[in-house]
Amino acid sequence: MIETPPSFAATPDIDRGGDLLADMLRSIRLSGSVFLNASLTEPFGLISPKHFDERTPMAHLRHVSIFHLIAAGECTVELASGERGTIAAGDVLLMPFADTHRFYSGDGAELCSAMELVRAGPLSGMWTIEHGGGGRETRMVCGFIESSELLHSPVFRTLPPMLIDRAGDDKVSAVLATTVREILSLTEDATPGSEIMLGRLMELLFVEVLRRYAAGLPPSAHGWFAALNDPVLGRAMWHVHGNPGHRWTVDDLARECGTSRTVLAERFNEVLGQAPIEYVTSWRMQLAAERMRTGADSLAVIASDVGYDSEAAFNRAFKRVTGIAPGRWRDGAKSAKPYPSPMRRG
Repeated sequence: MIETPPSFAATPDIDRGGDLLADMLRSIRLSGSVFLNASLTEPFGLISPKHFDERTPMAHLRHVSIFHLIAAGECTVELASGERGTIAAGDVLLMPFADTHRFYSGDGAELCSAMELVRAGPLSGMWTIEHGGGGRETRMVCGFIESSELLHSPVFRTLPPMLIDRAGDDKVSAVLATTVREILSLTEDATPGSEIMLGRLMELLFVEVLRRYAAGLPPSAHGWFAALNDPVLGRAMWHVHGNPGHRWTVDDLARECGTSRTVLAERFNEVLGQAPIEYVTSWRMQLAAERMRTGADSLAVIASDVGYDSEAAFNRAFKRVTGIAPGRWRDGAKSAKPYPSPMRRG
């Protein structure tokens, strides 16, 4: 699991070339696992429901993304919106929002619910599906990544609903290829320790797919991942992340970035869709939320650490950003249960 630093002083030093993406991921506590090994033969049609019910009490405390790794064959994946793509052996499909989707290949297949086809697999929390008309086989391994609530939410908010890393891409990294190979191997030959290894590998896969996504964005892109590549925004964000308790002003940030306050504000609004101080506030709230979830520090101590002169001022800011008072948020976060396997019944 990617752990949160014990104090904000542990945030990477901006002058030592730290990693903004790693810093963000530390703040949301990733965990993951593999939950399904499927063998589908043509013709087939399989619908997978939305894996996380937002009506669940305190559902805002976590975010679930789904991975599909194609081990053999190929098929079409289609979202509820109608967006579709073809995925083939070696491809990695990330669905950041775990929405309803379907897989199909061949003509004339009845669309069946994955929930009605699952059977217990070789590992705890692992399920299997064998389904289809007996023709060409498509094999896939499916996993999930859960994070604690991302109040700051840039990691997911600006991602596309379907992100495919192609095996045939000459730029596929050795890290990605090796991780996928190890995951597929462990699901085929379960040995002692396989379950925990699969969890760690899913976390690594998630980080690598996001890293590659950010690196491949064009200069004209918008959103938090695009900001990582912007020399002005990247430096401004590093100062905020490196010292969240500082009483930042737009003038301060502009001076640290070697630009004018006008240029800085324009870049924030154009790429991130928010003002510089809005970004400062939202990042402080993310750090404070994680401290409340995992630690025992008082609200007064946390308020001071994230740059507020009083607990009352922090309480007002937190409720303005989240809609929930800090004390209520802390109670809900500490009582939240781990996310179960998406295929687990009951």
